[in-house]
Amino acid sequence: MNLITWNIQRGRTPGGDCSIAHTAASLRAVADADVICLQEVSSGYTDMPGCDGANQFALLAEHFPAHVPVAGLACDTAGEGGARRLFGNMILSRYPVLQVIRHALPWPPDPDVMSMQRIALEATLDTPLGPVRVITTHLEYFSRLQRSAQVQRLRDLQREAAAHAARPRAGAAAGPFCATPRAGAAILAGDCNFLPGSWEYHCLQAPFDDGTPAWADAWRLRHPARAHAPTVCLHDHPGRPADPFTCDFVFVSEDLAPRLAAVAVAMDDLGPDHQPLLVRLD
Repeated sequence: MNLITWNIQRGRTPGGDCSIAHTAASLRAVADADVICLQEVSSGYTDMPGCDGANQFALLAEHFPAHVPVAGLACDTAGEGGARRLFGNMILSRYPVLQVIRHALPWPPDPDVMSMQRIALEATLDTPLGPVRVITTHLEYFSRLQRSAQVQRLRDLQREAAAHAARPRAGAAAGPFCATPRAGAAILAGDCNFLPGSWEYHCLQAPFDDGTPAWADAWRLRHPARAHAPTVCLHDHPGRPADPFTCDFVFVSEDLAPRLAAVAVAMDDLGPDHQPLLVRLD
């Protein structure tokens, strides 16, 4: 299973405009991905650089017709003329999507800095490895208070999902009470806006006291003797900081760790500040 996670920054190109066609071509150049996790997908915004207001969720679905599109909105606000302005995450899956859960992450007040609502988009996929729960998220950048609360919530969600997987609920024969399984094996991918070695990084991976499978950084599992490859600011575009660093990650639950075969960062200048991160599970 090939999985790519990428903060596409509204489909930015090296020239600074926004083009989902370019984003789709770049994704295909990185790998033939079975699962694609995207952050900063937009619709209805014309006040951000390069954005023409196009519905990028719909365009991405058109560019990947063999994948099931799953959208998760973090921001849904009024636009001009009654239109909606939408911003969030997306999962595209070549495998059947058994269940989708959209989790609003904590947003405690921190009035001295800019912030926005954040979500974790969860999809249980029917993969050749068995059911796998894939979560993509984009944590707060400016507020450490909010980012820390969001990390704690991701831990709570892992504990809850593992308990559901271990003790499946009773269900009706049909309707919304039908007992759709919630997978135990899990992948968490996205732009975490924290650094390797930070408190948030270690907190997310801390062991649980009840046997819940802990999260493990896929890069560290495959490259234990190497520093993280940078995922942000590899390419010095005008107006952008030029010192590379890492804030995009893939974490896997401990039960998936033995299947992790490869982890790599795409190094080409594809346009956004962020680079795609590719993992393969066998």
